[in-house]
Amino acid sequence: MNVKKPAALLVAATALLAGSTVSAAAAETGNRVVHTRSTAAASDVQQRIDAVLAAQPGGRQVSANKVHYDGLDVTVYPASKANQAKAAALACDYGWLCMNVRGTVFKYYKCQLWSVSNWYGDGDFVNNQMPGTVARFYNKDGRVRWTSTAYAAPRGTRSITSVYYVRPC
Repeated sequence: MNVKKPAALLVAATALLAGSTVSAAAAETGNRVVHTRSTAAASDVQQRIDAVLAAQPGGRQVSANKVHYDGLDVTVYPASKANQAKAAALACDYGWLCMNVRGTVFKYYKCQLWSVSNWYGDGDFVNNQMPGTVARFYNKDGRVRWTSTAYAAPRGTRSITSVYYVRPC
């Protein structure tokens, strides 16, 4: 019997109840890593990570603010780091479609239909894929809401309200 996991969870829960900060404690639970920090920012980031995992199953939380999928990396920034999130999205690697959605950066590099949720307002994007590659953004009925063709309109800010699916290519 492995008592390390239950012991780590007990220590983490005790620390949370006591109000202390435990920055390095983590326990693996299924597809996410639970980090025990008592700060409001860490709680907000984890709630947003949970929402990403719920909207697009199949990912794995690999750090306190990152989720990795086969074909997509998601990084959640605290509200206090909004400029850092925008800069991360705009520094998009070649072959990727990158989006900043209110401090959550989505970096798509696999051609498939991806589900998204809770997208509203405006989002910064960079379509840094092969020239001519068309990224499509769909509403909940599967109709194209808007498109971005790599290097005809490779970067900008668009309304992401009512976007429910993204196909980067």
